[in-house]
Amino acid sequence: MAAQFPVVFPLYPGVTQLDFTAPLEVFARLPGAAIVLASSEGGQIVADAGVTFANVQPLAQVSGCALLCVPGGFGCVRAMEDPIYIGAIRRLAGQARYITSVCTGSLLLGAAGLLRGKRAACHWAWRDTLQIFGATLDPARVVRDGNIITGGGVTAGIDMALTVLGEIAGQDFAQTVQLSIEYAPEPPFQSGRPDQAPAHIVAAARQRVDSGRAERLAAARRAGAAAAN
Repeated sequence: MAAQFPVVFPLYPGVTQLDFTAPLEVFARLPGAAIVLASSEGGQIVADAGVTFANVQPLAQVSGCALLCVPGGFGCVRAMEDPIYIGAIRRLAGQARYITSVCTGSLLLGAAGLLRGKRAACHWAWRDTLQIFGATLDPARVVRDGNIITGGGVTAGIDMALTVLGEIAGQDFAQTVQLSIEYAPEPPFQSGRPDQAPAHIVAAARQRVDSGRAERLAAARRAGAAAAN
């Protein structure tokens, strides 16, 4: 492994912080890892929970990476139509050994034209949007197609990162990292997937995420048309 293994997280306003801080916690433990937070303009990024991240680099100043990790969040609706952001993802992905995403970050990979004909994961409530980008929907928590490894909603970022870590540094190392962060989930409720949750819980969750469905689909269709040109 090279002395440095650049890992780039391209951020945007309204990103879900756990979508990138969870895999960051895993990837940062890789020997030689060099973590880079970047965005279209650089400076500060306010996540969807109101947390502010400072000293974010402009994407134009990031020359390349070994691993690209694109996080999701409600802000992805605007990000998929940001030409600077999408252009940078396309450029960085062109030289990355691993192209990864968490949650709706796969929609941004799709907007960059990287998922046509590929299998991909996404948050359960947004998964059908992947079809607009020519991707094949896969309900698995972690999905691999070539060097593109996508994770499902939010917490799947840890599973995805450990999967990638096992390939880069070996399964023993990845298991040691898993133990060091004590990743042994025992959720208090069995409602983490629509097929497990009670009907009224699914309805309540859908009400929240579907409030912006029309805007999301319209933006995805425009981004999909742009990616196809």
